[in-house]
Amino acid sequence: MKKIISLLLAVGMLVSLVGCGKNSTTQAPATTETPATTETPAATKAPAETSSKPTDLTMWCIAVESDSNRHAYETAIADFQKAHPEINLKWEATQNQDYKTKIKAAAAANELPDIFFTWGGGFLREFVDANRVYCLDDAYANYSSELPDKVLTNHKYDGKLYGAPTNYNVVAMFANMELLKQAGYDKVPGTYEELMACCDALVKKGIIPFGCSGKETWCVTEYLESIIEKSVGASALTDMYLGKASWNNEGVVKAVDNFQEMIKKKYFDPEGIALSNDEVKANFIAGKYAFYVNGTWNCASFVDIADKVQIAEFPVIDSTKSQLGELIGGPSDSLAVSATSKNPEIAAKAAFELAKGVCHYGYLDGNGLPAWKVDYDTSKLNKLTLAVADIMNNSKQSVLFGDGIQSADNANIYLDYVNQIYASAIDGKTFAESLDKDLKK
Repeated sequence: MKKIISLLLAVGMLVSLVGCGKNSTTQAPATTETPATTETPAATKAPAETSSKPTDLTMWCIAVESDSNRHAYETAIADFQKAHPEINLKWEATQNQDYKTKIKAAAAANELPDIFFTWGGGFLREFVDANRVYCLDDAYANYSSELPDKVLTNHKYDGKLYGAPTNYNVVAMFANMELLKQAGYDKVPGTYEELMACCDALVKKGIIPFGCSGKETWCVTEYLESIIEKSVGASALTDMYLGKASWNNEGVVKAVDNFQEMIKKKYFDPEGIALSNDEVKANFIAGKYAFYVNGTWNCASFVDIADKVQIAEFPVIDSTKSQLGELIGGPSDSLAVSATSKNPEIAAKAAFELAKGVCHYGYLDGNGLPAWKVDYDTSKLNKLTLAVADIMNNSKQSVLFGDGIQSADNANIYLDYVNQIYASAIDGKTFAESLDKDLKK
């Protein structure tokens, strides 16, 4: 009898230990209470036939706790679950850089969740070409009046739609006007020469002009791509990404050399090479940097300091090839559906409903401009989001983010060279020649 009791106790301890294990990814509750101050979108369309047993759907995204879109996802999902008790949605979020590795591995193993966040352009195309993504044409027919065709370009391949867009963003230059005033500037410099003179004045005052995360290479591209675009022009940069033009040209070489000259002149925080984007963003909010060049989704993060922040686009460097209104970014973020989902039609309709909700709350929060038709009160939009809208209204052409427009293999090669640039391991000539040689045509 003592042996039996001992055995039962041991089994009980083992079960309790298993129950205490933690998941390595950020897991969000499937039902999140909607804040009372948040406006709820119009009633959603029923995405599935009901049954006695709920339909299980899984979703992956990048809306971790520190992500500016976290609130939009939580609230949109809460609304969706309330409207559709016949669906049991389980979702989890993974940090941006890690997510890219995770989603590519899942696609390669044919183990994608029912619904997954993705970027348009070359990033999503890899999955589409591998027959990993469900076509959304049939489901889109029910939403065409709310989701304009013009925002679908980066999610269509061979004429078919594979992603439901949410918000869209561009790269902008956020400026702390309190710091600029200390250097003698009462407005954001409008030309490249004025910007460089402003940076010199800031350095003399002991103020760091720019903050940029070296741990997350996509943050470096926000600076580098802006500089290259304003040196060679939007059309030329697009052709390089698509393999229609050579990277090995004088404009690219000079742009990279200009970027590295800014680093040598201590325009960038030297500690930034080891910092995450969240840490760099926190430093900007705390007043450590005068400028922060990053996506306009950051308007939501800067609400508390909006009175001292102005937004502008990066200035033109070579006016013979570029002009104001040429931007980096565009409609890219979206939700896609796995081709191996057990309930693809239900998942497709759910993806559109969730994308619409994320767009609604994300826009009100200041996470970018809406891909979906706006049919709700926007009178309380923060002034930074309105400033972004003005920039977009005056835009002439945009180039999708470099790690999104290219194929996965080419994007990895490109990002490796960008890393070397920020570490000052290579110069502009080496970057242009090596990248042109190594990219897969």
